[in-house]
Amino acid sequence: MSDLKNVKPLDDFNWDEFENGTSANVSKTDLEKAYDETLNKVTEHQVVEGTVISVDKKEVIVNIGYKSDGIIPASEFRYNPDLKVGDKVEVYVENQEDVKGQLVLSHKKARLSKSWERVNAALENEEVIQGYIKCRTKGGMIVDVFGIEAFLPGSQIDVHPIRDYDVFVGKTMEFKVVKINQEFRNVVVSHKALIEQELEQQRKEIIGKLEKGQILEGTVKNITTYGVFVDLGGVDGLIHITDLSWGRVSDPHEVVSLDQKINVVILDFDEEKKRIALGLKQLTPHPWDALDPNLKVGDHVKGKVVVMADYGAFVEIAPGVEGLIHVSEMSWSQHLRSAQDFMKVGDEVEAVILTLDRAERKMSLGIKQLKEDPWEAIEAKYPVGSKHTAKVRNFTNFGIFVELEEGVDGLIHISDLSWTKKVKHPSEFTSVGASIDVVVLEIDKENRRLSLGHKQLEKNPWDEYEAIYTPGSVHQGTITELMDKGAVVALAEGGEGFATPKHLTKEDGTMAKKGETLDFKVIEFVKETKRIILSHSRTFEEGNEPVVKTTHKRANGGRKSNNETAMINNVAASTSLGDIDALAKLKAQMEGKA
Repeated sequence: MSDLKNVKPLDDFNWDEFENGTSANVSKTDLEKAYDETLNKVTEHQVVEGTVISVDKKEVIVNIGYKSDGIIPASEFRYNPDLKVGDKVEVYVENQEDVKGQLVLSHKKARLSKSWERVNAALENEEVIQGYIKCRTKGGMIVDVFGIEAFLPGSQIDVHPIRDYDVFVGKTMEFKVVKINQEFRNVVVSHKALIEQELEQQRKEIIGKLEKGQILEGTVKNITTYGVFVDLGGVDGLIHITDLSWGRVSDPHEVVSLDQKINVVILDFDEEKKRIALGLKQLTPHPWDALDPNLKVGDHVKGKVVVMADYGAFVEIAPGVEGLIHVSEMSWSQHLRSAQDFMKVGDEVEAVILTLDRAERKMSLGIKQLKEDPWEAIEAKYPVGSKHTAKVRNFTNFGIFVELEEGVDGLIHISDLSWTKKVKHPSEFTSVGASIDVVVLEIDKENRRLSLGHKQLEKNPWDEYEAIYTPGSVHQGTITELMDKGAVVALAEGGEGFATPKHLTKEDGTMAKKGETLDFKVIEFVKETKRIILSHSRTFEEGNEPVVKTTHKRANGGRKSNNETAMINNVAASTSLGDIDALAKLKAQMEGKA
């Protein structure tokens, strides 16, 4: 109380102005203006810094120096469980004043906006940033970077192919922003890019020390259809499939497996392109060098067919040692065939060594040599005059090629097919693949060919025709073909004859037609050219001349064989017929005078 007694009222204090609400001649409006100027200028949709003045389970109150404080849901600060009063936080001003007059703020939007700026800056500056791998997704992982969900492709997780993505979930790792889509706000990050930067220097050091022929240990990193990639400790090399083994390899998995540690030899490398060619088979001696020195031409070997081609088969008689069986060495047959007709990949075969070149590492084999050459004893098995059944292989204009057995071929000339039938083309007589009876006419051992005949299996019917179709004899015949030059007549006793148009006139003056069966007189018979000239008109024109109508029975009971239908050469017989007409008239005159 003693202190209060010593307090003296101001001498110049104006009580009237105080009671009226004014002081020092300053208006209330001026006072409000001065108050407003003490507050921050706040613009909607911007990020500002504020101070936490209250924290509870539901909400956080933040002061940004505005006339009212903002309330933010506590869930937006879930990532920061240590938030306390007095902490500085960034907030986004959504609304200066809602319907209740409350300042509306968002910490989440402020973080997102700032994060987007930081992500763009990280891409521009090639900055290394931290990220939390949240979960797996199709083709990769989802990573939280500054509150933004970024995509980490599976190929960008590590320099090695990743087989189990789940082991990375929940890990915090360093990343590099490699791509941003501004329109859709998509971010792509890479961890592999960081590792590659570190490995680049290692690669330069490793490649700088490489030498051809150097042997290194590596780990199988990837296996493809064409080869195997090997990690040499920061740099990769490729073992081509042909350098995996001296033998043929269809699948690299047969030789190596993933993550296997193997020794390799450097075959070649390119410092600029950073390509390293490796070899595995080169670490072992070439199989040809270890081949039995006593192996020689004529020896029998066994092996497995590894490759087939139309021209032959490659047989592996030892790993890395192959011989070619050409298709011509698979059979004694001379017909062109494909090697697939004799064997297939995987077959175990026995063969004879035909050629052996150790310097060139080449070997030719044969399997037909395991069988006897059928032409060695051809005269004993197929002597001249012997009869056999053959298979028709193909036709030519001049004959038929047939096969008596594998490797033994023969030719039936077109003239040796039939005694009587004029064959224009062999296809009229038989068909490819059909069987045909033959007789051996001649043997050409040097050219491995037989001359064969078919008609020789039967007697020559022209020997019989000579006695049957004597000039002047009359026989029944049917016109089978009618032409301008005359008609072909099938005779009842067998064979065919030919009649010119003037000898086809019937007794009533009409001309004979195709299909008619009439009597014909033999005017001329020539065995050598197989020609029988006939006339129907002579059977009634020469009435005074005695007519001998003969009927001959054939030894086979009158049946015609398939080969007895003869086609007479269309040779004009006018000269012969003219001579005969003149003789007939002269004979008639002489008989009249007598």
